[in-house]
Amino acid sequence: MMLKFRTIRGGLRLLGIRRASTAPAASPHVRRLEYKPIKKVMVANRGEIAIRVFRACTELGIRTVAVYSEQDTGQMHRQKADEAYLIGRGLAPVQAYLHIPDIIKVAKENNVDAVHPGYGFLSERADFAQACQDAGVRFIGPSPEVVRKMGDKVEARAIAISAGVPVVPGTDAPITSLHEAHEFSNTYGFPIIFKAAYGGGGRGMRVVHSYEELEENYNRAYSEALAAFGNGALFVEKFIEKPRHIEVQILGDQYGNILHLYERDCSIQRRHQKVVEIAPAAHLDPQLRTRLTSDSVKLAKQVGYENAGTVEFLVDKHGKHYFIEVNSRLQVEHTVTEEITDVDLVHAQIHVAEGRSLPDLGLRQENIRINGCAIQCRVTTEDPARSFQPDTGRIEVFRSGEGMGIRLDNASAFQGAVISPHYDSLLVKVIAHGKDHPTAATKMSRALAEFRVRGVKTNIPFLQNVLNNQQFLAGTVDTQFIDENPELFQLRPAQNRAQKLLHYLGHVMVNGPTTPIPVKASPSPTDPIVPAVPIGPPPAGFRDILLREGPEGFARAVRNHQGLLLMDTTFRDAHQSLLATRVRTHDLKKIAPYVAHNFSKLFSIENWGGATFDVAMRFLYECPWRRLQELRELIPNIPFQMLLRGANAVGYTNYPDNVVFKFCEVAKENGMDVFRVFDSLNYMPNLLLGMEAAGNAGGVVEAAISYTGDVADPSRTKYSLQYYMGLAEELVRAGTHILCIKVPGPTCPRSPPAPSPPLPASPSPPLCPPHIPYHIRVTPPPYPTMSLFLPQDMAGLLKPVACTMLVRSLRDRFPDLPLHIHTHDTSGAGVAAMLACAQAGADVVDVAADSMSGMTSQPSMGALVACTRGTPMDTGVPLERVFDYSEYWEGARGLYAAFDCTATMKSGNSDVYENEIPGGQYTNLHFQAHSMGLGSKFKEVKKAYVEANQMLGDLIKVTPSSKIVGDLAQFMVQNGLSRAEAEAQAEELSFPRSVVEFLQGYIGIPHGGFPEPLRSKVLKDLPRVEGRPGASLPPLDLQLLEKELIERHGEEVTPEDVLSAAIYPDVFAHFKDFTATFGPLDSLNTRLFLQGPKIAEEFEVELERGKTLHIKALAISDLNRAGQRQVFFELNGQLRSILVKDTQAMKEMHFHPKALKDVKGQIGAPMPGKVIDIKVAAGGKVAKGQPLCVLSAMKMETVVTSPMEGTVRKVHVTTDMTLEGDDLILEIE
Repeated sequence: MMLKFRTIRGGLRLLGIRRASTAPAASPHVRRLEYKPIKKVMVANRGEIAIRVFRACTELGIRTVAVYSEQDTGQMHRQKADEAYLIGRGLAPVQAYLHIPDIIKVAKENNVDAVHPGYGFLSERADFAQACQDAGVRFIGPSPEVVRKMGDKVEARAIAISAGVPVVPGTDAPITSLHEAHEFSNTYGFPIIFKAAYGGGGRGMRVVHSYEELEENYNRAYSEALAAFGNGALFVEKFIEKPRHIEVQILGDQYGNILHLYERDCSIQRRHQKVVEIAPAAHLDPQLRTRLTSDSVKLAKQVGYENAGTVEFLVDKHGKHYFIEVNSRLQVEHTVTEEITDVDLVHAQIHVAEGRSLPDLGLRQENIRINGCAIQCRVTTEDPARSFQPDTGRIEVFRSGEGMGIRLDNASAFQGAVISPHYDSLLVKVIAHGKDHPTAATKMSRALAEFRVRGVKTNIPFLQNVLNNQQFLAGTVDTQFIDENPELFQLRPAQNRAQKLLHYLGHVMVNGPTTPIPVKASPSPTDPIVPAVPIGPPPAGFRDILLREGPEGFARAVRNHQGLLLMDTTFRDAHQSLLATRVRTHDLKKIAPYVAHNFSKLFSIENWGGATFDVAMRFLYECPWRRLQELRELIPNIPFQMLLRGANAVGYTNYPDNVVFKFCEVAKENGMDVFRVFDSLNYMPNLLLGMEAAGNAGGVVEAAISYTGDVADPSRTKYSLQYYMGLAEELVRAGTHILCIKVPGPTCPRSPPAPSPPLPASPSPPLCPPHIPYHIRVTPPPYPTMSLFLPQDMAGLLKPVACTMLVRSLRDRFPDLPLHIHTHDTSGAGVAAMLACAQAGADVVDVAADSMSGMTSQPSMGALVACTRGTPMDTGVPLERVFDYSEYWEGARGLYAAFDCTATMKSGNSDVYENEIPGGQYTNLHFQAHSMGLGSKFKEVKKAYVEANQMLGDLIKVTPSSKIVGDLAQFMVQNGLSRAEAEAQAEELSFPRSVVEFLQGYIGIPHGGFPEPLRSKVLKDLPRVEGRPGASLPPLDLQLLEKELIERHGEEVTPEDVLSAAIYPDVFAHFKDFTATFGPLDSLNTRLFLQGPKIAEEFEVELERGKTLHIKALAISDLNRAGQRQVFFELNGQLRSILVKDTQAMKEMHFHPKALKDVKGQIGAPMPGKVIDIKVAAGGKVAKGQPLCVLSAMKMETVVTSPMEGTVRKVHVTTDMTLEGDDLILEIE
């Protein structure tokens, strides 16, 4: 094999000689030096430039040697070389590559013939070039003397002046103090620019616009230059504003031959670092091109330049050019020159170092031609959305863009590569070559669109915006291009759907379900069977009437309908009552088309509002608005109904009126039809606000009276028939379209959010004494009137006799008003009660799919359909279709076994007639009692519920009032208190917060007023709200809120998001953060969502039509030192792995705290890096914008400034500490 290798090398050598023999001979007066072939090359660098040189060497048959630091043991460049050796043991990451003795030692010990310095690090250090020469190792670059002259920016400037090349006004020597910078500023004015005297690449470069900025920028520039080049010397120049940055590639040999390879436009820069490079410069005047190239060659000859280099110029808007520096090395952007001239610069460098002349290589100026256009984009691991902060971590996915006209130069761009904070953030250079500038730009855009990089942020979205910018496409950019085009930062986020799903699945596999699980029960292993659905649109339904005739016509159609109408609650209240509101949109969408095609005669489908709104975000990580939109698309023919909590909208507290109005407006726009408006206390001011908001939105207003007590029992006088008839009168005058009786039912299985702070009393009608009927003056509604009224029985308290009395009285009093009855079947008498209501004149009753009915849910749909079949009350719903519908939900219910109420209750309970616990709350109370250790005392809890209700004045019990009673009941059982004891000790007891806030008046005024003296004892001096709680709240600035959300979550903020944030700010923030990390979870089936896959399980996930992922779970690793486990998957046949933090293990390990975004005053690290300077101390005062500390990462320093004024409470970092992104730096109060 070695013999064969040498033969190949020899062949390549002969080819080079043959090529040289055909080239014109060098000029006779030039001294010919001895030609010494190079057999082994070491690259004193890392990353992609090292690999670029290795590839060139391999093509020339030259053996390669890599060097690497301790931090680079896993980097690709050491694997690409024939040999690799560690340098800088024990040194800092950058210092390892600056350690000349180690590098020279490796070269000598391993018979290296020549060293290529690459770019950066030691590439422009004359002492390194000299050290190579002294060691008898050739330096592939200019002579040490030329490197010294060109590396010293001041001397290079003097040489340029002597050569007659124009220069920018600046200091003649490096400055040694801030005072000299002041003097220069006084002479030439601002702006000025500091530059590192012994290096480039934007390091140690700072633009200063005023005296106030001078000291800080001087210190930062000096520190950066020292860190990057080992010498902090700076010089100062006048800063030319909005120039083009044009550089000329030169190439010289040891015989005095110098030529240029035309220019590159490097004007697109960020922090003085090039981002996109173009060759040749677009629309460059030919005469200016001639002057630039001529001056470059002239300057090179002035110093006897040899090998490759770049002469850089600024060109002002008048076409005048100024020399700025010579880079005596290969440039990052040399690739575009190679593409348009077809000259391999690295080959040429090596040949020149061997002693070959440019003519020997066939390189003469007259033969160098421009062929088309080339563009280079530097893809970096930086986040443009965070001011290009470097990102670090592990590349989980890497797929590049390739194809005709695309070249990739990279090193660390592969799956599994770890991007460290120690070095430059360059990931891959993408070079596109085309016949002209537009063609090259098109190829580049296509290539960047093909890239998939996951695990670290990249600047690809920003680069795509650059390439689509008309100024860029026109070729008229200057160095201010990025600063003057803020739209470049309007980034379209990558979807990253597959990887986010893997992260979620891995998280569940390692840490368990993300939603709280009440009981240990596994989801059913089989998915429910979806009945067949015919092809084509569904038949017309009541929604077609609503859309055609409006709310009034809709109400008339309901009232004139022959037979009993049904509302299906399966999509909301049924699963809220039985399954803790946990049913996902995924399972609702599956059955939705079947419902649309087979149940078009339904009055409506209740599918939104109430607890489903916040639970969707809080526990299911779904957007409730998206649920509404998707179901509306699948069920276009049946009206949708939502539960609106009056002035509380879908929340648990009071909101500014404009929020409630806007909520209803947007809900209507998204497909909601009927707004069932209720108040848990039947408090008329709250009800009227909700009705007005729904009516103004154009929805059907269904005013609901919450029912409690027993109108058939003459001893129950507080909530008598007269009470309900009086309420109905008020609601009809207020303009309800439909009247509803709501018999109290579900509450959410959690504590509601904290209410607004105490409000000043607002004008309101005086409260009447309890014995006088409550009246309120109602002005004509601003929306068209049409009545539909819903008495809602949320606990299932309506007995058949009471049904007949109440409904018949309402029907007699309001013969044209549609009546809708809502109940729960907790007692088991729900079907009988609803039949009684229908016989008494109700138009609509509520039912649920058979397998989702009974107990704390609604009565059985199949039972009502069967019982009315063939009678004047016939529903027109096909019974056999109900059976198929029920079969689907029986299967779906099995997926939610962990939330099923049957885990703690096995049947309905007639004791609901005594304790009056609403249906859904009955289930939740049972779960809560078990979780609080009161499972064995649930009977006592139910008894205490009755006492608590009487203590509070015998309330109507609907969310949130039912929760208040439940909280008090559990408080009494936990503390062993009877009603008498609780009332007697009221002044000393710490009652639940919900009870205190009720007594303060936060949810309204109960019928009959507040209980005294209990209220006074509990509240003492606490403030009280009189009248409607939300009346005094100022309007919420929704536009400002939208702006704040965009700043936090990006441009993808919708009007619906704004309302979600207005009503549930903390829940929405968590939901957005969670889905940004883990979405789109709606594409997972419910078993995978709750439990995750088993090892070796294969499954498919459909992201969208035509895009399906095939996934197989492979393995989970042991815990690593960072508290993580690696989870392995096979995705579409390719191995993928992700790192998941083991939350349980991390509790036992110490980690630096993270800054919480929602906690004002917690300052987090904007990027990973090392703390090099702390500028404040605990107890010190800070002003907004004041520097707090300085971080260094990837050879770039960032000053962390204070976002607010305050006092430093605690500093969590020390100098030289290494931080990850968002690590807590300090706290300000």
